[in-house]
Amino acid sequence: MKHRIVVLGAGYAGAFAAGSLARRLSPADTEITVVNAVPDFVERMRLHQLAAGRDVASRKLADVFAGTGVRLRLARVTGLDPERRTVAVTGEDGDSDGELAYDTLLYALGSSAARHDVPGVAEYAFDVCGRSSALRLRERLAGLGEGGTVLVVGEGLTGIETATEVAESRPGLSVALAARGEPGDWLSPKARRHLRRAFDRLGITVHEHTRIEAVEPARAITADGTSVPADVTVWSAGFAVHPIAAAAGLETTATGRIIVDRTMRSVSHPDVYAAGDCAYATGDNGRPLPMSCATAGLTNMQATAAIVARLTGGEVPATGLRYHGNHISLGRRDAIFQVVDGDARAKSWYLGGRTAARLKAGVLTGAGWGIAHPTFGMPQRRRRLATAPDRAGVSAAA
Repeated sequence: MKHRIVVLGAGYAGAFAAGSLARRLSPADTEITVVNAVPDFVERMRLHQLAAGRDVASRKLADVFAGTGVRLRLARVTGLDPERRTVAVTGEDGDSDGELAYDTLLYALGSSAARHDVPGVAEYAFDVCGRSSALRLRERLAGLGEGGTVLVVGEGLTGIETATEVAESRPGLSVALAARGEPGDWLSPKARRHLRRAFDRLGITVHEHTRIEAVEPARAITADGTSVPADVTVWSAGFAVHPIAAAAGLETTATGRIIVDRTMRSVSHPDVYAAGDCAYATGDNGRPLPMSCATAGLTNMQATAAIVARLTGGEVPATGLRYHGNHISLGRRDAIFQVVDGDARAKSWYLGGRTAARLKAGVLTGAGWGIAHPTFGMPQRRRRLATAPDRAGVSAAA
């Protein structure tokens, strides 16, 4: 029987991992299935652009995986039984419930906006964590009249990119950013000054050291009771993972991220790997990797390398788990690329302006091409499994 590899999620981590596995493992021994809730690949790095009104083409996952040998199952994951090695799923129509059995599982379900139980956020706030939510925000912004107010909550990359994109694309709106600290406080002094100039150029009002405690239909309330006008509130104050892994008994952090070893293998269940935002992995600098698209790339490469090596009897390589910099879009014609050291601390040098914007555009284009060509051209020879899978337990090759 073939070794069954199931990949949960077809975001940056899951889609790239499925393509890499299909490229490197022989279909004579393996069966690769990707489970995803929606039929399109979501370019999460461009959702703030989509929300602001830019055209962002969608790619059908059926087209992405066509001819690769990867099976696509459009369904929502509703449960996981790591002892029986099964995944419970529900189809888009709600009628095609069922189970998928696996021998090796790659968990890459990503994250969604963290609501933090702030009153009014669930009812009134928008986010850019998914294509549907970005389109919902896009429609709301398009309906605002001249002078409408937009408040973006969150001083991280998503908040900064969303605020600057909306301000540039819709100059008739009044855009503000609420930050619990100082926006870009991890940047070098020169890069922080560049960021400040971008806010000023785009007319963005920055509320530093401001914690939003409630969201209402036309305003947000700060911790000291101050009212901030907001016809639209965009919530980007962190991310949260789905509780499925924790509920299934995998060892997770208090926030539900799967604790993995250096090879992205679950420390509690050796036939489960994790990649992307849902993996709690330690970088080469000894610190936890943050939730980001860069982490999705680093962790999926390590996970797929480990899976291939263990199944084919090879030595598991240690791929790099190190950041080289942060790239922040500031609208279409401006950006910041901040170089960091081995401890992920900002160096004094940074790249800004149109050159950095062109570099970021190249990164987005490259990521899009990679998704459209997940196997990067199928090689003529792929590796065979060292042994057949043991259905009663972990694969003998694992």
